[in-house]
Amino acid sequence: MKVAVTTLAFCIAALLALGLVMLYSSSMTQVGAHYLMMQLAWCAIGLVLCVATASLDYQLLKKFAWPVFILALILLVAVIVPHIGRKINGARRWFDFHDVRFQPSEFAKLALIILLAWYGDRYQRQMQNWKRSVVLPGLLIAVVLGLIFVEPDRGTAILLAVVSGAMLLIAGVRWKYVVPPVLFGTIVLVVSILRDPMRMRRIFSWWDLEQHKDGVGYQAYQAMIAFGSGGWFGLGLGNGRQKLGFVPEHHTDFIFSIIGEELGLVATLLVVLAFVVIAVCGIYIALNSRDTFGLLLAAGVTLLIGLQAAINIGVVTSALPNKGLPLPFISYGGSNLLAMLTCVGILFSVARHAPAREKISKVAEIDENPFAARAT
Repeated sequence: MKVAVTTLAFCIAALLALGLVMLYSSSMTQVGAHYLMMQLAWCAIGLVLCVATASLDYQLLKKFAWPVFILALILLVAVIVPHIGRKINGARRWFDFHDVRFQPSEFAKLALIILLAWYGDRYQRQMQNWKRSVVLPGLLIAVVLGLIFVEPDRGTAILLAVVSGAMLLIAGVRWKYVVPPVLFGTIVLVVSILRDPMRMRRIFSWWDLEQHKDGVGYQAYQAMIAFGSGGWFGLGLGNGRQKLGFVPEHHTDFIFSIIGEELGLVATLLVVLAFVVIAVCGIYIALNSRDTFGLLLAAGVTLLIGLQAAINIGVVTSALPNKGLPLPFISYGGSNLLAMLTCVGILFSVARHAPAREKISKVAEIDENPFAARAT
Protein backbone atom coordinates (compact mmCIF):
# COMPACT_ATOMS: atom_id res chain seq x y z
CA MET A 1 0.00 0.00 0.00
CA LYS A 2 2.88 2.39 0.75
CA VAL A 3 4.23 1.90 -2.77
CA ALA A 4 0.82 2.69 -4.28
CA VAL A 5 0.36 5.81 -2.17
CA THR A 6 3.90 7.06 -2.82
CA THR A 7 3.58 6.45 -6.55
CA LEU A 8 0.19 8.16 -6.62
CA ALA A 9 1.54 11.21 -4.75
CA PHE A 10 4.54 11.43 -7.09
CA CYS A 11 2.35 11.33 -10.23
CA ILE A 12 -0.03 13.96 -8.88
CA ALA A 13 2.85 16.24 -7.89
CA ALA A 14 4.47 15.82 -11.31
CA LEU A 15 1.23 16.65 -13.15
CA LEU A 16 0.60 19.69 -10.94
CA ALA A 17 4.13 20.98 -11.56
CA LEU A 18 3.82 20.40 -15.29
CA GLY A 19 0.44 22.11 -15.32
CA LEU A 20 1.78 25.25 -13.63
CA VAL A 21 4.76 25.44 -15.97
CA MET A 22 2.68 24.90 -19.11
CA LEU A 23 -0.02 27.29 -17.92
CA TYR A 24 2.50 30.10 -17.66
CA SER A 25 4.10 29.16 -20.96
CA SER A 26 0.76 29.05 -22.77
CA SER A 27 -0.59 32.33 -21.40
CA MET A 28 2.46 34.54 -20.80
CA THR A 29 2.08 36.39 -24.11
CA GLN A 30 -1.58 37.26 -23.40
CA VAL A 31 -1.98 37.86 -19.66
CA GLY A 32 1.51 37.44 -18.25
CA ALA A 33 1.51 35.58 -14.94
CA HIS A 34 -2.17 36.23 -14.11
CA TYR A 35 -3.41 32.70 -14.81
CA LEU A 36 -0.37 31.23 -13.06
CA MET A 37 -1.00 33.21 -9.88
CA MET A 38 -4.69 32.32 -9.89
CA GLN A 39 -3.88 28.64 -10.42
CA LEU A 40 -1.29 28.74 -7.63
CA ALA A 41 -3.96 30.09 -5.28
CA TRP A 42 -6.42 27.39 -6.29
CA CYS A 43 -3.69 24.77 -6.01
CA ALA A 44 -2.86 25.88 -2.46
CA ILE A 45 -6.52 25.64 -1.44
CA GLY A 46 -6.82 22.28 -3.18
CA LEU A 47 -3.78 20.88 -1.40
CA VAL A 48 -5.26 21.98 1.94
CA LEU A 49 -8.48 20.15 1.04
CA CYS A 50 -6.45 17.13 -0.06
CA VAL A 51 -4.50 16.96 3.21
CA ALA A 52 -7.63 17.58 5.29
CA THR A 53 -9.56 14.85 3.48
CA ALA A 54 -6.66 12.42 3.72
CA SER A 55 -6.32 13.09 7.46
CA LEU A 56 -9.95 12.28 8.19
CA ASP A 57 -11.53 8.84 8.27
CA TYR A 58 -13.45 8.51 5.01
CA GLN A 59 -16.23 6.81 7.00
CA LEU A 60 -17.28 10.30 8.12
CA LEU A 61 -18.45 10.96 4.57
CA LYS A 62 -21.36 8.58 5.21
CA LYS A 63 -22.87 11.08 7.63
CA PHE A 64 -22.67 13.90 5.11
CA ALA A 65 -23.67 11.97 1.97
CA TRP A 66 -27.25 13.28 1.86
CA PRO A 67 -26.58 16.88 3.01
CA VAL A 68 -23.78 17.24 0.44
CA PHE A 69 -25.98 15.75 -2.28
CA ILE A 70 -28.89 18.09 -1.48
CA LEU A 71 -26.54 21.09 -1.46
CA ALA A 72 -25.21 20.01 -4.87
CA LEU A 73 -28.77 19.87 -6.25
CA ILE A 74 -29.51 23.35 -4.91
CA LEU A 75 -26.40 24.73 -6.59
CA LEU A 76 -27.20 22.98 -9.87
CA VAL A 77 -30.70 24.46 -9.86
CA ALA A 78 -29.44 27.92 -8.93
CA VAL A 79 -26.80 28.07 -11.66
CA ILE A 80 -29.37 27.70 -14.46
CA VAL A 81 -31.54 30.52 -13.06
CA PRO A 82 -31.07 33.77 -15.03
CA HIS A 83 -29.21 36.56 -13.20
CA ILE A 84 -27.71 34.00 -10.78
CA GLY A 85 -25.59 31.73 -12.94
CA ARG A 86 -23.34 33.28 -15.55
CA LYS A 87 -23.91 32.44 -19.20
CA ILE A 88 -20.77 31.97 -21.31
CA ASN A 89 -20.75 30.72 -24.92
CA GLY A 90 -24.40 29.74 -24.69
CA ALA A 91 -24.00 27.65 -21.52
CA ARG A 92 -24.99 28.62 -17.99
CA ARG A 93 -22.54 26.61 -15.87
CA TRP A 94 -20.78 29.06 -13.58
CA PHE A 95 -21.24 31.29 -10.57
CA ASP A 96 -19.18 34.45 -10.90
CA PHE A 97 -17.98 36.25 -7.76
CA HIS A 98 -15.86 39.25 -8.76
CA ASP A 99 -14.06 37.38 -11.57
CA VAL A 100 -13.74 34.23 -9.43
CA ARG A 101 -15.78 31.49 -11.11
CA PHE A 102 -17.16 28.36 -9.51
CA GLN A 103 -18.67 25.48 -11.48
CA PRO A 104 -21.22 23.57 -9.35
CA SER A 105 -21.14 20.51 -11.61
CA GLU A 106 -17.64 19.77 -10.27
CA PHE A 107 -19.04 19.69 -6.75
CA ALA A 108 -21.96 17.58 -7.97
CA LYS A 109 -19.56 14.92 -9.29
CA LEU A 110 -18.15 14.31 -5.83
CA ALA A 111 -21.55 14.55 -4.15
CA LEU A 112 -23.05 11.87 -6.42
CA ILE A 113 -20.05 9.55 -6.04
CA ILE A 114 -20.21 9.81 -2.23
CA LEU A 115 -23.96 9.17 -2.20
CA LEU A 116 -23.73 6.16 -4.53
CA ALA A 117 -20.91 4.72 -2.42
CA TRP A 118 -23.07 5.15 0.70
CA TYR A 119 -26.05 3.61 -1.06
CA GLY A 120 -24.08 0.63 -2.38
CA ASP A 121 -22.63 -0.02 1.06
CA ARG A 122 -25.94 0.29 2.88
CA TYR A 123 -27.95 -1.87 0.51
CA GLN A 124 -25.25 -4.21 -0.78
CA ARG A 125 -27.29 -7.30 0.16
CA GLN A 126 -30.30 -6.02 -1.79
CA MET A 127 -28.53 -5.22 -5.06
CA GLN A 128 -30.17 -8.22 -6.73
CA ASN A 129 -33.54 -6.55 -6.27
CA TRP A 130 -34.53 -4.54 -9.35
CA LYS A 131 -36.21 -1.66 -7.53
CA ARG A 132 -33.52 -1.32 -4.90
CA SER A 133 -30.58 -1.66 -7.31
CA VAL A 134 -31.77 0.37 -10.31
CA VAL A 135 -34.91 2.41 -9.72
CA LEU A 136 -33.93 4.31 -6.57
CA PRO A 137 -30.28 5.07 -7.42
CA GLY A 138 -31.35 5.63 -11.04
CA LEU A 139 -33.67 8.44 -9.97
CA LEU A 140 -30.87 10.09 -7.99
CA ILE A 141 -28.50 9.84 -10.94
CA ALA A 142 -31.14 11.06 -13.40
CA VAL A 143 -31.83 14.21 -11.37
CA VAL A 144 -28.16 15.22 -11.29
CA LEU A 145 -27.53 14.33 -14.92
CA GLY A 146 -30.68 16.13 -16.02
CA LEU A 147 -29.68 19.37 -14.30
CA ILE A 148 -26.17 19.19 -15.77
CA PHE A 149 -27.56 18.27 -19.19
CA VAL A 150 -29.77 21.38 -19.45
CA GLU A 151 -26.94 23.82 -18.62
CA PRO A 152 -25.97 22.45 -21.23
CA ASP A 153 -22.90 20.37 -20.35
CA ARG A 154 -23.23 17.09 -22.19
CA GLY A 155 -19.58 16.15 -21.68
CA THR A 156 -19.86 16.18 -17.89
CA ALA A 157 -23.23 14.44 -18.04
CA ILE A 158 -21.79 11.59 -20.14
CA LEU A 159 -18.74 11.30 -17.88
CA LEU A 160 -20.82 11.16 -14.72
CA ALA A 161 -23.27 8.69 -16.27
CA VAL A 162 -20.43 6.26 -17.07
CA VAL A 163 -18.91 6.62 -13.59
CA SER A 164 -22.29 6.12 -11.90
CA GLY A 165 -23.13 3.06 -13.98
CA ALA A 166 -19.72 1.53 -13.26
CA MET A 167 -20.18 2.09 -9.52
CA LEU A 168 -23.55 0.33 -9.58
CA LEU A 169 -22.01 -2.65 -11.36
CA ILE A 170 -19.19 -2.79 -8.82
CA ALA A 171 -21.79 -2.65 -6.05
CA GLY A 172 -23.33 -5.85 -7.43
CA VAL A 173 -26.12 -4.74 -9.76
CA ARG A 174 -26.80 -7.24 -12.53
CA TRP A 175 -25.95 -6.32 -16.10
CA LYS A 176 -29.49 -6.97 -17.32
CA TYR A 177 -30.77 -4.30 -14.93
CA VAL A 178 -28.29 -1.71 -16.18
CA VAL A 179 -28.71 -2.22 -19.93
CA PRO A 180 -32.25 -0.72 -20.30
CA PRO A 181 -31.39 2.60 -18.58
CA VAL A 182 -28.19 2.81 -20.64
CA LEU A 183 -30.12 2.29 -23.88
CA PHE A 184 -32.72 4.87 -22.85
CA GLY A 185 -30.02 7.40 -21.95
CA THR A 186 -28.22 6.77 -25.24
CA ILE A 187 -31.43 7.38 -27.20
CA VAL A 188 -32.06 10.62 -25.31
CA LEU A 189 -28.49 11.75 -26.00
CA VAL A 190 -28.70 10.93 -29.71
CA VAL A 191 -32.04 12.72 -30.09
CA SER A 192 -30.74 15.79 -28.29
CA ILE A 193 -27.66 15.91 -30.52
CA LEU A 194 -29.77 15.51 -33.67
CA ARG A 195 -31.90 18.47 -32.56
CA ASP A 196 -28.85 20.61 -31.77
CA PRO A 197 -27.30 22.11 -34.95
CA MET A 198 -24.11 23.24 -33.21
CA ARG A 199 -23.30 19.77 -31.87
CA MET A 200 -24.20 18.16 -35.16
CA ARG A 201 -21.64 20.42 -36.81
CA ARG A 202 -19.09 19.27 -34.26
CA ILE A 203 -19.82 15.65 -35.11
CA PHE A 204 -19.47 16.34 -38.84
CA SER A 205 -16.21 18.23 -38.29
CA TRP A 206 -14.87 15.29 -36.27
CA TRP A 207 -15.68 12.90 -39.11
CA ASP A 208 -14.00 15.09 -41.71
CA LEU A 209 -11.63 17.49 -39.95
CA GLU A 210 -9.88 18.63 -43.11
CA GLN A 211 -13.11 19.84 -44.69
CA HIS A 212 -14.14 21.84 -41.60
CA LYS A 213 -10.71 23.15 -40.61
CA ASP A 214 -11.73 26.78 -41.19
CA GLY A 215 -15.05 26.45 -39.35
CA VAL A 216 -16.26 24.28 -36.48
CA GLY A 217 -13.16 22.07 -36.71
CA TYR A 218 -10.73 24.98 -36.48
CA GLN A 219 -9.75 24.32 -32.86
CA ALA A 220 -9.16 20.59 -33.34
CA TYR A 221 -7.27 21.17 -36.59
CA GLN A 222 -4.94 23.72 -35.01
CA ALA A 223 -4.35 21.33 -32.11
CA MET A 224 -3.25 18.66 -34.60
CA ILE A 225 -0.87 21.17 -36.17
CA ALA A 226 0.58 21.78 -32.70
CA PHE A 227 1.21 18.07 -32.18
CA GLY A 228 2.77 17.75 -35.62
CA SER A 229 5.03 20.75 -35.06
CA GLY A 230 6.31 19.36 -31.77
CA GLY A 231 7.70 16.12 -33.17
CA TRP A 232 9.44 13.81 -30.72
CA PHE A 233 10.95 16.35 -28.31
CA GLY A 234 9.09 19.59 -29.05
CA LEU A 235 10.08 23.08 -30.08
CA GLY A 236 11.25 23.93 -26.57
CA LEU A 237 9.49 25.35 -23.55
CA GLY A 238 7.98 28.72 -24.41
CA ASN A 239 8.69 28.38 -28.15
CA GLY A 240 5.25 27.17 -29.20
CA ARG A 241 3.40 29.15 -31.88
CA GLN A 242 -0.11 27.72 -31.68
CA LYS A 243 -0.73 29.44 -28.35
CA LEU A 244 -0.45 32.82 -30.09
CA GLY A 245 -4.16 32.91 -30.89
CA PHE A 246 -4.35 29.84 -33.14
CA VAL A 247 -5.68 27.26 -30.64
CA PRO A 248 -8.71 28.58 -28.71
CA GLU A 249 -8.83 27.63 -25.02
CA HIS A 250 -5.17 26.61 -25.19
CA HIS A 251 -4.73 27.19 -21.44
CA THR A 252 -7.80 25.16 -20.42
CA ASP A 253 -9.32 22.28 -22.39
CA PHE A 254 -6.62 22.18 -25.10
CA ILE A 255 -3.49 22.66 -23.02
CA PHE A 256 -2.44 19.11 -23.93
CA SER A 257 -1.78 20.29 -27.49
CA ILE A 258 0.61 22.97 -26.19
CA ILE A 259 2.46 20.29 -24.23
CA GLY A 260 2.80 18.31 -27.44
CA GLU A 261 4.08 21.30 -29.39
CA GLU A 262 6.61 22.59 -26.85
CA LEU A 263 7.73 19.34 -25.17
CA GLY A 264 7.00 16.81 -27.88
CA LEU A 265 5.52 13.35 -28.22
CA VAL A 266 7.69 11.92 -25.45
CA ALA A 267 6.24 14.36 -22.90
CA THR A 268 2.66 13.68 -23.98
CA LEU A 269 3.22 9.95 -23.66
CA LEU A 270 4.62 10.49 -20.16
CA VAL A 271 1.48 12.44 -19.26
CA VAL A 272 -0.67 9.57 -20.52
CA LEU A 273 1.51 7.11 -18.57
CA ALA A 274 1.08 9.21 -15.41
CA PHE A 275 -2.71 8.99 -15.67
CA VAL A 276 -2.52 5.25 -16.31
CA VAL A 277 -0.37 4.84 -13.19
CA ILE A 278 -2.83 6.96 -11.19
CA ALA A 279 -5.67 4.71 -12.35
CA VAL A 280 -3.72 1.55 -11.43
CA CYS A 281 -2.88 2.93 -7.98
CA GLY A 282 -6.49 3.96 -7.44
CA ILE A 283 -7.75 0.51 -8.41
CA TYR A 284 -5.23 -1.12 -6.08
CA ILE A 285 -6.33 1.11 -3.20
CA ALA A 286 -9.98 0.31 -3.93
CA LEU A 287 -9.39 -3.43 -4.02
CA ASN A 288 -7.53 -3.29 -0.70
CA SER A 289 -9.99 -1.02 1.11
CA ARG A 290 -11.31 -2.16 4.45
CA ASP A 291 -15.03 -2.16 3.51
CA THR A 292 -17.52 -1.84 0.67
CA PHE A 293 -17.92 1.90 1.17
CA GLY A 294 -14.19 2.42 0.72
CA LEU A 295 -14.16 0.15 -2.33
CA LEU A 296 -16.96 2.07 -4.05
CA LEU A 297 -15.62 5.46 -3.02
CA ALA A 298 -12.09 4.80 -4.25
CA ALA A 299 -13.34 3.16 -7.44
CA GLY A 300 -15.65 6.10 -8.15
CA VAL A 301 -13.05 8.85 -7.78
CA THR A 302 -10.47 6.79 -9.70
CA LEU A 303 -12.90 6.35 -12.58
CA LEU A 304 -13.70 10.05 -12.49
CA ILE A 305 -10.06 11.10 -12.77
CA GLY A 306 -9.11 8.46 -15.32
CA LEU A 307 -12.12 8.85 -17.62
CA GLN A 308 -11.98 12.64 -17.58
CA ALA A 309 -8.32 12.53 -18.57
CA ALA A 310 -9.05 9.97 -21.29
CA ILE A 311 -11.88 12.07 -22.73
CA ASN A 312 -9.83 15.26 -22.72
CA ILE A 313 -6.86 13.60 -24.41
CA GLY A 314 -9.19 11.91 -26.89
CA VAL A 315 -10.79 15.25 -27.79
CA VAL A 316 -7.49 17.12 -28.20
CA THR A 317 -6.06 14.36 -30.41
CA SER A 318 -9.32 14.25 -32.45
CA ALA A 319 -10.02 10.68 -31.38
CA LEU A 320 -13.32 11.94 -29.90
CA PRO A 321 -15.72 14.77 -30.81
CA ASN A 322 -15.12 18.11 -29.12
CA LYS A 323 -16.25 18.22 -25.47
CA GLY A 324 -15.47 20.86 -22.89
CA LEU A 325 -13.72 18.82 -20.21
CA PRO A 326 -10.45 20.02 -18.62
CA LEU A 327 -7.37 17.85 -18.26
CA PRO A 328 -7.12 16.95 -14.53
CA PHE A 329 -4.34 18.68 -12.55
CA ILE A 330 -3.04 20.48 -15.67
CA SER A 331 -5.77 22.63 -17.25
CA TYR A 332 -6.53 26.07 -15.85
CA GLY A 333 -9.63 26.13 -13.66
CA GLY A 334 -10.17 26.32 -9.93
CA SER A 335 -13.36 24.26 -9.57
CA ASN A 336 -11.98 21.21 -11.32
CA LEU A 337 -8.62 21.43 -9.56
CA LEU A 338 -10.32 21.55 -6.15
CA ALA A 339 -12.51 18.57 -7.06
CA MET A 340 -9.61 16.51 -8.39
CA LEU A 341 -7.38 17.18 -5.37
CA THR A 342 -10.25 16.31 -3.05
CA CYS A 343 -10.59 13.02 -4.96
CA VAL A 344 -6.90 12.36 -4.34
CA GLY A 345 -7.39 13.11 -0.64
CA ILE A 346 -10.20 10.55 -0.53
CA LEU A 347 -7.91 7.95 -2.10
CA PHE A 348 -5.25 8.69 0.49
CA SER A 349 -7.81 8.35 3.28
CA VAL A 350 -9.02 4.98 1.99
CA ALA A 351 -5.41 3.82 1.66
CA ARG A 352 -4.50 5.10 5.13
CA HIS A 353 -7.18 2.98 6.75
CA ALA A 354 -6.64 -0.10 4.59
CA PRO A 355 -4.01 -1.65 6.94
CA ALA A 356 -6.72 -1.97 9.58
CA ARG A 357 -8.21 -4.76 7.49
CA GLU A 358 -4.85 -6.51 7.33
CA LYS A 359 -4.50 -6.31 11.12
CA ILE A 360 -8.01 -7.71 11.63
CA SER A 361 -7.28 -10.63 9.33
CA LYS A 362 -4.04 -11.37 11.19
CA VAL A 363 -5.85 -11.31 14.55
CA ALA A 364 -8.51 -13.64 13.19
CA GLU A 365 -5.83 -15.99 11.90
CA ILE A 366 -4.14 -16.07 15.30
CA ASP A 367 -7.48 -16.75 17.04
CA GLU A 368 -8.07 -19.71 14.73
CA ASN A 369 -4.50 -21.01 15.12
CA PRO A 370 -2.84 -19.86 18.38
CA PHE A 371 0.36 -21.70 17.47
CA ALA A 372 0.81 -19.37 14.47
CA ALA A 373 1.64 -16.52 16.79
CA ARG A 374 4.35 -18.52 18.55
CA ALA A 375 5.74 -19.65 15.21
CA THR A 376 6.13 -16.07 14.05
